[in-house]
Amino acid sequence: MTQITANGITLEYEDYGNPGDPPVLLVMGLGAQLTLWPIELVEALVARGFRVIRYDNRDIGLSHKLDGVKAPGVLKLMLLGRLGLTPRVPYTLADMAADGVGLLDALGIEKAHVVGASMGGMIAQHIAFTYPERVLSLTSIMSTTGNRRLPAAQKQAIEVLTKRPVSDDEEVLIAHGMKIARTIGSPGYPPDEARLRANVTAGVRRSYYPEGLSRQLAAILADGDRRARLKGVTAPTLVIHGEDDPLVPFPGGKDTAASIPGATLRSFPGMGHDLPLELVEPIADAIAGHTRLAAAA
Repeated sequence: MTQITANGITLEYEDYGNPGDPPVLLVMGLGAQLTLWPIELVEALVARGFRVIRYDNRDIGLSHKLDGVKAPGVLKLMLLGRLGLTPRVPYTLADMAADGVGLLDALGIEKAHVVGASMGGMIAQHIAFTYPERVLSLTSIMSTTGNRRLPAAQKQAIEVLTKRPVSDDEEVLIAHGMKIARTIGSPGYPPDEARLRANVTAGVRRSYYPEGLSRQLAAILADGDRRARLKGVTAPTLVIHGEDDPLVPFPGGKDTAASIPGATLRSFPGMGHDLPLELVEPIADAIAGHTRLAAAA
């Protein structure tokens, strides 16, 4: 385990590549451990000359957990949001962004290329508009703006993600995790079943902590519409999105790119709400090309 104190909490992280290379901070999504960043993508970025850091957000994996802290229910959060009221939640996406910046501080990194996926994209957006001096470039993957007029997630995607397994038996948890991956994953790139099972099993054995998901979801729902704040992003921005994403539909990526001045949108047909092995090289190329353009700007 590699842990560090950042923003007053303990964060689990992994650091790859040459410390002298340009740093890339990978921020993962809702209820997802750092291991959801495929090691193949990490290695592909290292091979392209980057120092790559991936970490567990608070309340997931091996990082700090807020045991016993209750979050408001989803229906209450949605109702308050429609009324224009800001609910009280255990922590916010802004707090989680401060965690990421705190990790950079603890590692002695002044600036980084920030890459976030799903909720991690929202956190990365917060880092970009709150700490612009720390961001060399922003890449927002399969994320969105909080615009309530955008298409909602498909019903089966929401149900599988929020439904609790019937027990904590390891085989039940593995089957549940595999069902989630198949439901929200890329229809154009179905996973190899043996590889999927091995990855899900490793994740279950590393950490199983469903309580954190409700607090992270509360942070997302309480954040509201980020479009006005995204207009202030000055970092060169790349938006990557799957055209067949059932959880955060493709219009969310379009809206993100439209909300950030000068942002570039790169979409992948057949890609859902995951990072399939077949797209590791194209995604690594897209991120590396984007950072080179950012450095030249």
